Amino acid sequence: MSGPFLRHLTAAIDEMTIAHHLGRVSALGQGGIAVSGLARVAALGDRVEITCRKGHVLPGEIRGIGAGEVTVLADGPLTGIALADEVRLLGEARIAPDDGWLGRVIDPMGRPMDGRPLRRGPEPRRVESPPPAPARRKSLGPRLETGLCAFNTMLPLVRGQRVGLFAGSGVGKSSLISGMARGVAADVVVLALIGERGRELRHFVQDVLGPEGMARTVVVAATSDQSPLTRRRCAWTAMSVAEHFRNRGRHVLLLADSVTRFAEAHREVALALGEPPTLGGYPPSLAHAIMTLAERAGPGEEGQGDITAVFSVLVAGSDMDGPVADILRGVLDGHVVLERDIAERGRFPAINLLKSVSRSLPDAASPEENAVLQEAREMLGVYDRAELMIQSGLYTAGSSPQIDRAITLFPRLDAFISEPEPGTIGDSFQRLRQCLGKPG
Repeated sequence: MSGPFLRHLTAAIDEMTIAHHLGRVSALGQGGIAVSGLARVAALGDRVEITCRKGHVLPGEIRGIGAGEVTVLADGPLTGIALADEVRLLGEARIAPDDGWLGRVIDPMGRPMDGRPLRRGPEPRRVESPPPAPARRKSLGPRLETGLCAFNTMLPLVRGQRVGLFAGSGVGKSSLISGMARGVAADVVVLALIGERGRELRHFVQDVLGPEGMARTVVVAATSDQSPLTRRRCAWTAMSVAEHFRNRGRHVLLLADSVTRFAEAHREVALALGEPPTLGGYPPSLAHAIMTLAERAGPGEEGQGDITAVFSVLVAGSDMDGPVADILRGVLDGHVVLERDIAERGRFPAINLLKSVSRSLPDAASPEENAVLQEAREMLGVYDRAELMIQSGLYTAGSSPQIDRAITLFPRLDAFISEPEPGTIGDSFQRLRQCLGKPG
C-alpha cells in the first residue's frame, strides 16, 4: 500500500466508533428536544441521531446541557418524534478536508452532494477553530489580478485582504461574486453558498464556474430549506476547508454568500435556546460569531499561505447601519457598496466608488498610481455633488472649470468601472489614464 492511501485508511478507521451512548427523548418543545441519559457523557456541539418509531432517523446537535438532561436542536422538522425515542450520541462532528476535494460540491458535514464518493483527508479538524496567533501573522501581500477594472485600480484587492460586499437584493451581488470566482488570481477557491436557493447551486457549478473554474474550487452549500444549524455550519465548514489549504502554503480565495444568512441562522438557533433578542432582533452573541468568522481569514503565519476573503452582506434598503453590516464593516480591510440606483440605469457592477474603500491603499499602489486614483475619485465626487444641478438644467457651462471637466470625464469613468476582463493591472491603469485624458 502507498503511504498516502494508508494514511487515509488509518484516519478513516480511527474515526469509527464501535460503541455508542444511548439516551431517550424526555420532552418535546418549540425550543428543542430534551434528552435524558446523556448529560454526563455529552459535550456541547456533539452530534446525535434520533431514531423515530416510524422508522426514519433525524440528526441533531447538542446545544444545552443540564444536570440530568441535554437539549438537542434537530436538523429537520420534529414530525414523528415521540417520547422515549432512542437518541444515539455520535460525538464531536469533524471534517477531514483533502486535496482531492477540489472540483467537488460538499455539504456542511463534509459529505458529497454530487453523487460521487468523497475521500476523507488524514487530519480531521473541528469546524469552529481559532484564528492564527495575531503576533505571528504575516502582513498583507501583493496586489492581485481580478479581471475587473474597478478592483484592479480604485478598489485594489491584495493577498490576505478581507473585503465586504454590501448590496440589496437584485443589484448584481451574485454576478460580481461570480466574476471574482473566475477572475481573481488564487491557487484555490472555496465558495460558501449559505442559505442559497437550490437552483443557484447548479447554476454556479455548471454555468458560472464551468469545468475550468471548478478544477480549482471547493463548493460548500446549504440551501435555504435546511435547518438553521446546517446553514450556520456552512460558513464554518467553508472556512475550515480554506484553512486546510492555507496551512499547506496555498493562496485561497474564500467567497461567502452571504453573512446575512449566516446571521439569520445564528439568530434562529440562539432564540430557540432562550437568548434574548437585542441588536435589531439579533442576539448579543451575534457580534462575536461574525468577528470570529472574519478573523479566521486573512494572512497565515510564517510558512503558511493566505486566505483572501470576500464576505457578501444583504442590506435591506441599502441600510449600511444594520447590525450585520455594522459589525462586519468594523473588522474588515475594505468594503464595496452596490447601489440600486446605479443598477437601475444599467451600469454593472453597480459599485458606488465614493462609498466604497479598500484599506490596502495607498500601500498597494505606487505614488504615480495613487495620484491617478485620487484625481479619478475627485472628479467623481465633483460630479456627484453637482449632479442635481446638472440633471435639472440649473448649471450653466463655464461657471466652474472643475465641474465642466467632471461633466466631460464622468461618462468615461462610469464606463470604465463596468469594463470586464481588462488584462493586467497595468492595462487597467493605462485605460484609467486615458479616461482622465492623461498620456500613457
